[in-house]
Amino acid sequence: MTFFSFVLTCVYARPDINGGISKDGQTSEDTLLAFTQGVKLMICCCYNMDATTTNYSKDWYEESFKEVSTYLKKVGYNPDEIPVVPISGFEVDNMIERSTNLDCSKGPSLLEAFYLISEPKRPTDKPLHLPLQDVYKIGSIGTVPVGRVETGLIKPGIVITFGTIG
Repeated sequence: MTFFSFVLTCVYARPDINGGISKDGQTSEDTLLAFTQGVKLMICCCYNMDATTTNYSKDWYEESFKEVSTYLKKVGYNPDEIPVVPISGFEVDNMIERSTNLDCSKGPSLLEAFYLISEPKRPTDKPLHLPLQDVYKIGSIGTVPVGRVETGLIKPGIVITFGTIG
């Protein structure tokens, strides 16, 4: 995978205390940043399904699924294309294999969801377009430009000249 072509985001299984998808929550910020960076592929995990307050509840999962789907749509994603995988990291439920404890979801396990992702096709036949995000000056190396290849290819030994547009 190339830099920023895929994101795994997580939300707590209890929407009533889920600060992650609130206005200033970390999941909201990560999702919005991913969308603005052009990330098209995402997996959303609904974690702590084994907690005593959620206890593998189908109702908690469905409520979380609804809230996450609403937020993903608001940001600009198509929620039908993003798997929301209920998991328990402590019990390893639905992480590697489908778990009978989490029948609330008919979707894939987390590992299966990873295998379902295919790398996006990059337009390598077009000229190199590499917008710079930052430039670092490292004493032992020199000036290091940092950016993302939007189109074209960079190969070892290629000489690149950077300049302004216009």
